[in-house]
Amino acid sequence: MSDLHPATRGFSAADVYERGRPSYPTAAVDAIVDRLDLRPGRTVLDLAAGTGKLTRLLVPSGANVLAVEPMPEMREELERRVRGIAVLAGTAERIPLTDSYVDGVTVAQAFHWFKTEEALREMHRVLTPGGGVALIWNARDERDPLQAALTAIIDPLEQETPRRSGRDWKTVLADSGLFERTERLLFDHVQETDAQGVVERVTSISFIASMPPDSRADVARQVHALVDAAPTPIRLPYMTELYLGFAN
Repeated sequence: MSDLHPATRGFSAADVYERGRPSYPTAAVDAIVDRLDLRPGRTVLDLAAGTGKLTRLLVPSGANVLAVEPMPEMREELERRVRGIAVLAGTAERIPLTDSYVDGVTVAQAFHWFKTEEALREMHRVLTPGGGVALIWNARDERDPLQAALTAIIDPLEQETPRRSGRDWKTVLADSGLFERTERLLFDHVQETDAQGVVERVTSISFIASMPPDSRADVARQVHALVDAAPTPIRLPYMTELYLGFAN
């Protein structure tokens, strides 16, 4: 999709993203299922679904799960990982669904990439009245020494890339005038992995994945130097942030 941010080309390495990125905590998924009332007879859209890290966790709710994802490499990986659901090409600003088609919209690790006002209008358009949105991010817990050391490698490289931090997403939902009963929930989460998994976690970050190969390899060497001697499993702590709102 030509209107995507240039750094999103890093997501074409969908296999690295799938291996490197954490899943989501059970308690957070349970909160989404409960608040959005996901069950048989209801329909939920996972928007910018990526490789389906969240999508696959919504399927057990019994709701009809749809996925929209702009990157063909991500869609291909998603279809391999999550069988039996509809996977559509599209963006948050142009959702390929008719009005009032879904009862819920979820966005995992992606809303900061969207054109905020356009995306919120589109999400509101495809929702039934009173339908809910759930925005979720795994935020690296930098109180942990390893996460803090990874941040020291990552942050100088981000330049102008959109990031989750720095926005109050509860207020963004509320101030749109489209959503009410907004709330923010926090959950502890831990990703257990090995040294190569930590490297792929870092190199799956958009602005690192889209670097020239030599630069990306240098980042990988720096991460290897931090973790190669660490005992397995390596535990990476996160604070999972969940933002909810309901169409008015």
